[in-house]
Amino acid sequence: MATLPSARAAQSARLTRAWLGVLAVAALLGACSEPSTPGGPNAERGRQLYLSQCIACHNSDPALAGPVGPPIKGSSRELLDAKVLRGAYPPGYAPKRQTTLMPPQPALAADIEYLTAFLKP
Repeated sequence: MATLPSARAAQSARLTRAWLGVLAVAALLGACSEPSTPGGPNAERGRQLYLSQCIACHNSDPALAGPVGPPIKGSSRELLDAKVLRGAYPPGYAPKRQTTLMPPQPALAADIEYLTAFLKP
């Protein structure tokens, strides 16, 4: 039979391990959370759309040039409407690259506001 001091020591060790386990789980849960996108939920939705639709040609960081597409951080709603939906540039716009590789993507019409929120400077 254990003496009273060693029973207390064993109980203290169990409590310490339990608290360390709780802290480890809390740390893991915190590390798994999505980073917050500046600009709120619309910008976050735009980020997800950008990552799923745009990074094949544009850089995953929209401020940088991609393998085919130019940097597009700060693109206006007018530019996104024209280029993404119609495959053209708005009147008077001087393109960063003289290519016509990007096809129109009219299926994204309902999502332009989210892309605009994400790409805001």
